[in-house]
Amino acid sequence: MRLLPEHATQRAVSIPELLASRDERQARQHAWLTRHHAPLVSFTVVAPGPIKDSALTRRIFNHGVTALLALAEKSAWIVREQTALVSASGPEGLLSIEAPAHDLKLATIELEHSHPLGRLWDIDVLTPEGEILSRRHFALPARRCLLCEQSAADCARGKTHALSDLLTQMEALLHDADSRNINQ
Repeated sequence: MRLLPEHATQRAVSIPELLASRDERQARQHAWLTRHHAPLVSFTVVAPGPIKDSALTRRIFNHGVTALLALAEKSAWIVREQTALVSASGPEGLLSIEAPAHDLKLATIELEHSHPLGRLWDIDVLTPEGEILSRRHFALPARRCLLCEQSAADCARGKTHALSDLLTQMEALLHDADSRNINQ
């Protein structure tokens, strides 16, 4: 389920392409839920800027896939099906996992908090009925910005930080994870 970083398109995507890609992801999610009747993990990489499929995002994605599979194994959860693909919105993983959706979401939130790259992952858990379990279901605050203590959504909306600074921070986090041999 790994993606080859050297095959990244490095292509800038437009807003209409990004919106269409998100609609396609929702359709894929629905099809998986219909097929498996089990909780679904939909995993993407936080990728600021117009280039969503890069060597950087694919390497971050691969760490996330490894961490998710290790989490399932450690928890003795069965992964019914898994796939990795790349869309206009970047790398995407889908994992149908036999586990209580609530427990799965709590475990993925912990993974996002404990892993050096967790802040760069967007791990959605959908119930078999299609409800997306979010941080607010667990009374947790919004995700923080990569560079400051403000809400990530607020900083993104206000374009508070330079794209180059965000990408530099992403590279630094990846380098840290690689140097500690996390999920290798």
